[in-house]
Amino acid sequence: MFIVLPDRSKKELPDGSTALDAAKAISLSLGKEAICAKVNGELFDLSEKLPDSCTYEVITKKSPEALSVLRHSAAHLLAQAVKHLFPEAQFAYGPATEEGFFYDIRFDRPLSESEDLPKIEKEMKKIIQENIPIVREDLSVDEAKKVFACQKYKLIHIDELAKEGKNLSAYRQGDFVDLCLGPHVKSTGQIKAVKLMSTSACYFQGNKDNDTLTRIYGTAFFSEADLENYLHLLEERKESDHKKIGRDMGLFMISDYGPGFPFWLPNGMILRHQLEEFWWKLMMDNDYKVVRTPQILSRELWETSGHWREYKQNMYITKIDGRPFAIKPMNCPGAMLVYQNDLHSYRELPLRYAELGLVHRHEASGALNGLFRVRCFTQDDAHIILSFDQIGDEIRRLLKIFDYVYKLFELDYHIELSTRPLDKYVGKISTWNKAEEELRLCLEENNIPYQINPGDGAFYGPKLDFKFRDSLNRIWQCGTIQLDMQLPHRFHLTYVDKDGEKKEPVMLHRAIFGSIERFVGILTENFKGSFPTWLAPEQVRILPVAPEDEKQNSYCQEILKQLQKKGVRCKVDNRNEKLSYRIHDSQTMKVSYTLVIGAKEAESDNVTYRIHGAKDTRTIPFVDFLHLLLKDIKDKKARRSYPD
Repeated sequence: MFIVLPDRSKKELPDGSTALDAAKAISLSLGKEAICAKVNGELFDLSEKLPDSCTYEVITKKSPEALSVLRHSAAHLLAQAVKHLFPEAQFAYGPATEEGFFYDIRFDRPLSESEDLPKIEKEMKKIIQENIPIVREDLSVDEAKKVFACQKYKLIHIDELAKEGKNLSAYRQGDFVDLCLGPHVKSTGQIKAVKLMSTSACYFQGNKDNDTLTRIYGTAFFSEADLENYLHLLEERKESDHKKIGRDMGLFMISDYGPGFPFWLPNGMILRHQLEEFWWKLMMDNDYKVVRTPQILSRELWETSGHWREYKQNMYITKIDGRPFAIKPMNCPGAMLVYQNDLHSYRELPLRYAELGLVHRHEASGALNGLFRVRCFTQDDAHIILSFDQIGDEIRRLLKIFDYVYKLFELDYHIELSTRPLDKYVGKISTWNKAEEELRLCLEENNIPYQINPGDGAFYGPKLDFKFRDSLNRIWQCGTIQLDMQLPHRFHLTYVDKDGEKKEPVMLHRAIFGSIERFVGILTENFKGSFPTWLAPEQVRILPVAPEDEKQNSYCQEILKQLQKKGVRCKVDNRNEKLSYRIHDSQTMKVSYTLVIGAKEAESDNVTYRIHGAKDTRTIPFVDFLHLLLKDIKDKKARRSYPD
């Protein structure tokens, strides 16, 4: 047998070689460093036998996948510690997550975060010190049922896996064994740093009709230093919470009279308006036609689009004149009707309809989270009608727009190709395969890196999801490009080709912000409320040193008029408070520039200004300050700095 290494070289191995044998064959040191392997794109335990003629890559601590493997092992470590302290516990699922792991467990009594979590964590650290080997065991269905005879949730999972025809395996570490596909680290001692974070209630398999379980959250790292850095980052996140900043800065509010329905406050409306103006210019510069479609449309429309079948449970439904109607959860069917309103020629394509469309979706109350997860939001939507042979050029055009916008906000992104869902989808599989291949080729022909996100496509077509990390290292998805060959067909859309025949177009859905609400939330946390000057609700605050001084006040009012003439958002704070208090208030409200006007400034037409977050100040002529301020706004800089 042979394996193909990442550099595309081949290496001969004896038949029946394991993933560990292959690592050692490359180098003995690599065999020692190996955590697991990636075989034909899938993670393999080191003890698993390799298939013949496979691609092979060793996973070490430095690999992107390593932390997920460690955290999955930490979830088993948690379960073993719980088993020692709570012998009657019933275990459901314990996966790794983006930033840690969790395990869903049924206890005989409520769990106390303050009392029980420290005990469980202490037991976990004891097991780490014992450095117990973690060993894989392949099992038949009958063997698995004997091993987990007392674990009701594991027995349910065994039956599910058996129906799917999947092989069963378990991982044993000392006196504990867990049903798992793996892979895992070699021993408990490799889990160098672990921390339990919190608990919450959940339902078994997410179904409210099933048992209520306790979910224990934790995280793990390869070193204590990495754990300390992560805990420090969590403290930073508390200070960056958009809900707190939004309240302090007067951006938005949520009322008990409308859970999940945000109220935009005056400062938030300024911020939102600036984003919408930016969006409008972007649309005009890229040949879009802006439309607006109704909020409520009839059931027949949603049946035609397929939303009634696939999305009804998330729609708000009412009756008008005895007929069922629904508040729109998506804008696409409305765009279909706009296209149908006229006859179209191939010369018009691609035809780009853009809409800031307000949509409503019924999200579970437990999932609501500030502006990140709401029940009504405005999508910066576009529906691009085009012929199939125009897809590549249009996606390339879109990729440039996305890149421009995300770089403007200093958002580092990557792209995921989301493919056909396993069950909830419309259309023929052959059509899906063709659409997925077209998106894949477009990315590869342009040398654009991407990841596959299997089964996460929309019910009507595959998509490219744009995910990016913010300043606190969290991943968000906002932008998307979705290829749809279903809706144009379902709505009988046509255009007249150059040969005079009617042809059926395809469609691209695309959103850059995703939603105004979520994007504002992300920007708020990314910039910690200190927005780029062009977005900031208040750009300049003017403070007289002595509010009672007529000359200082007069000069402040003159500065105010000059700034307002240029469209700058500013105000004078001449309250009868100490200067230090007023400066602190300006900093708290994240005002971009604070001007301090004393006697010297009033006599010389100078200003002393401070950039938000800076400790030092600069004194320059007002005309020079106005020039740098207007340039900052025009350039749309993400960060402010003093000129050299």
